[in-house]
Amino acid sequence: MTAGTKVVDEAILEAHALYAGYGANTVLHDVSLLVPEQRLTVLAGPNGSGKSTFLSLLSRVLKPMRGAVLLDGRAMATLPTREIARKLGLLPQAPLVPEGISVYDLVSRGRYPHQGFLRQWSDADENAVEKALAATSLASLAGRAVDSLSGGQRQRAFIAMTLAQETPVILLDEPTTFLDLRYQNEVMDLISSLTHDHGRTVVAVLHDLNAAFQYADRIVFLKAGRIHTVVEDLEACTETLIGDVFETAVTRLTHPVTGKPAFLTIPSGKAAAA
Repeated sequence: MTAGTKVVDEAILEAHALYAGYGANTVLHDVSLLVPEQRLTVLAGPNGSGKSTFLSLLSRVLKPMRGAVLLDGRAMATLPTREIARKLGLLPQAPLVPEGISVYDLVSRGRYPHQGFLRQWSDADENAVEKALAATSLASLAGRAVDSLSGGQRQRAFIAMTLAQETPVILLDEPTTFLDLRYQNEVMDLISSLTHDHGRTVVAVLHDLNAAFQYADRIVFLKAGRIHTVVEDLEACTETLIGDVFETAVTRLTHPVTGKPAFLTIPSGKAAAA
């Protein structure tokens, strides 16, 4: 089901009839999706709906039981790992940080897919790292240890690492988890700029529904392991749709500054009266 009438741009990443799970437990059922270029696509839905599993399939971290993922029209299952790493960057929900590593060294790790036995560190690598640090406002912190940073600064450092990878596609799993309001906005502003200012295609899993509506170009709602609705025109999203996806009563508001939709849950004792 698709809501809204916006035209979907040319797809750079495609999922076709995906089934996936863990052991005998199937989590995703017949999931198909086209991801348009240079837009921010948000995956949203209740806990256990399959959002992170779907992202793992799109990044080839998880192998599908059935179906295929295409990157630039080619089956990802047939592509060499290094080639994928040059086209697609992934920031998992809880990335590991080597103790004492500096911001500069962490961001430099984004250049590993471009290294090789005959190709060592180059001016192009240095320029990519410097551009990533500048884009994330971390140049002044390049010498600091990552584990000494605030939560928002640390998340920006990981995003800088994916930027330095210079991939056209970036996948983010819960990039604002454990951040307070200030740093959530800071990170979401940065993610939005990746598409609108840097031409990247971004797919992000978000739990914060209202952040999704303020920043996303489109929202893909998953429920019970299936795509429930793809909202291309966010203004067309209704209380009925959100209530059905999350199985709770909500009311729709309009953000007084952005003019975009926002949804608030209705306490159970008030839902009947509403």
